Amino acid sequence: MASPRNEGFLTQDQREKLRIAVQNAETLSLASPRSPTGGSTSALLQQYEQQRAAAAAAAARGGGGGGGGVRHVRRSHSGKTIKVKKDGAGGKGTWGKLIDTDTDACLDRNDPNYDSDEEPYELVEAPVSTPVEDYKKSVAPIIEEYFSTGDVKLAASDLKELGYDDFHRYFVKKLVSMAMDRHDKEKEMASVLLSSLYGDVISSTQIRLGFVMLLEAVDDLAVDILDAVDVLALFIARAVVDDILPPAFLSREKASLSDSSKGMQVVQIAEKSYLSAPHHAELLERRWGGSTRTTVDAVKLRITDLLKEYIKNGDTAEACRCIRELAVPFFHHEVVKRALTLGMESPTAEALIVKLLKEASEELLISSSQMMKGFSRVVDSLDDLSLDIPSAKSQFQTLVSKAVSEGWLDSSFVHVGANGDVQDDEHEKLRRYKKEAVSMIHEYFLSDDVPEIIRSLKELGSPEYNPVFIKKLITIAMDRKNREKEMASILLSSLSMELFSTEDIVKGFIMLLESAEDTALDILDASDELGLFLARAVIDDVLAPLNLDEISGKLPPNCSGAETLNMARSLATARHAGERLLRCWGGGTGWVVEDTKDKIAKLLEEYESGGDVGEACNCIRELHMPFFNHEVVKKALVMAMEKKNDRILGLLQECFGEGIITINQMTKGFSRVRDGLDDLALDIPDAREKFLSYVEHAKKSGWLLPSFGVATSA
Repeated sequence: MASPRNEGFLTQDQREKLRIAVQNAETLSLASPRSPTGGSTSALLQQYEQQRAAAAAAAARGGGGGGGGVRHVRRSHSGKTIKVKKDGAGGKGTWGKLIDTDTDACLDRNDPNYDSDEEPYELVEAPVSTPVEDYKKSVAPIIEEYFSTGDVKLAASDLKELGYDDFHRYFVKKLVSMAMDRHDKEKEMASVLLSSLYGDVISSTQIRLGFVMLLEAVDDLAVDILDAVDVLALFIARAVVDDILPPAFLSREKASLSDSSKGMQVVQIAEKSYLSAPHHAELLERRWGGSTRTTVDAVKLRITDLLKEYIKNGDTAEACRCIRELAVPFFHHEVVKRALTLGMESPTAEALIVKLLKEASEELLISSSQMMKGFSRVVDSLDDLSLDIPSAKSQFQTLVSKAVSEGWLDSSFVHVGANGDVQDDEHEKLRRYKKEAVSMIHEYFLSDDVPEIIRSLKELGSPEYNPVFIKKLITIAMDRKNREKEMASILLSSLSMELFSTEDIVKGFIMLLESAEDTALDILDASDELGLFLARAVIDDVLAPLNLDEISGKLPPNCSGAETLNMARSLATARHAGERLLRCWGGGTGWVVEDTKDKIAKLLEEYESGGDVGEACNCIRELHMPFFNHEVVKKALVMAMEKKNDRILGLLQECFGEGIITINQMTKGFSRVRDGLDDLALDIPDAREKFLSYVEHAKKSGWLLPSFGVATSA
């Protein structure tokens, strides 16, 4: 039986009832002449049958059961057939669809049933914000919260979550500009936060760029902040003191700023008024009432009180106990300075002061470096002391002689000469050198320019202080990230090739080991880091293994640096030591030596087979290992002998001309080939003759020293 759907949705009983209804309607229409169906006796039935047939045909075309039935029809009261709209809204003469409303009707906002959601939607074009704008909006609440809570860790965490490391310059600018318009408390907090975020969260480049932006914007800042020029100069000077800006920042910005700009005024005030003043570091750290102010003043007061109490009762053991209870071993130089000053002020107290300092030294309460630093501070203030104590210089000379003779002051201390005058010239020269060295090291960590720092050291012209430079370089690097440690090792390797002797480097490491105990007070893992630097120096051929024995023999007895030296020996002699130490800080140039040699061989082979000299030079430059360029020279000379192709000498000429390979590296490369000529002659019979011709060619071309010897062992 066919489905009801294909029969127009009517059952057999329904069709029968429809037929009877049509017949009744026909009877009524015959009785009513006004009926539109007039003389048609079966119009409705015929119309129904036609629609049913059409529906069946449509169903057949649609694949059987997929066809639809006859659509519902409506009739008006006049009997006219009306088609229904798809959405059920009806047509003319119908009631319309359910809940149909007049589209022209207006909503009355005073109607108790008014609903704002019924208002027609209006599309408003919203501006699209950039990542920089989003970043700027996000940092302001972080800074406000930090000023309220003082929580450095929270501020660092929030800033890290923002991402966008390349946008941190805007944070620096926003932080400083907001602090400039607040009290000294917020200014100090801003400086502390920048120092805390430096390196870990905000790179040195972003710090520098942030201050550059502040210098450019100081004209606008001065409109709202009357003392903007002076306050920004303080912030920059404080940043230099805190080692987050290099001293060279000021000289660089001078060159780019207009002489009439407020930015130039800021730089000049920072340089001449703040950074040139005596004791400027201490003054700048206290300018805004820093958190260390109360502590330093309190400790100084306690030191003065305990020394005065000691002079009264003469109890050395009690005085030593009080010094130990201060728990500031890094500040013991203040104890030495104040004790010596009291001894010179009161000749009767001199013997007691000498006794106390000797006892403190023997008990290792005051280290040798702190003792020397205390004496040095007295030297710096001798001229002022002489105004109140006319015999200050002669008294100080007596104290120095006694301390050296009794063994609690190192004999290398620069003291008063026989003529009674302090050797100020030597002391001042060393002080200036240290200042220049620190500036150059900070600049190198920013620029990574090895040739520039070598040139600067040559211009400084103080080779006798080379060990001091090495000590400063490694000490600063130990307190920095792995990147700076790797850079320090690379610089040390370059300096050993170009400028520093092995003796200089040995002396530098001896100075580091002697002061290791004091360094550990500021850098907790200083001993381990120094051991790594020593072992790395051996791997890089900066030091020979025998030099470690030489260093050990020159260390003072019971020196804590001896343990560090033993650790360095173990690291340097361990299995796969070369590979591990070259990668100990994950440096970009810390490859395995074999990998580097392989890269050099491949680039030389490519050039020898017809490669471009410019491309080969770029490849050598991209190795970023200027201290290893002697390997390029060695492999190039050997390849020229083996391939009997002197074209490769042109590459060496080009590298020398462009400054890629220095004359020292060139000489070392030739020396290594010369030392291996006997082995080369087994595979290349005419190796000696070819090498001699290469030497003559290099000397004539100027990229090998004329004094280079060509004699080889038989």
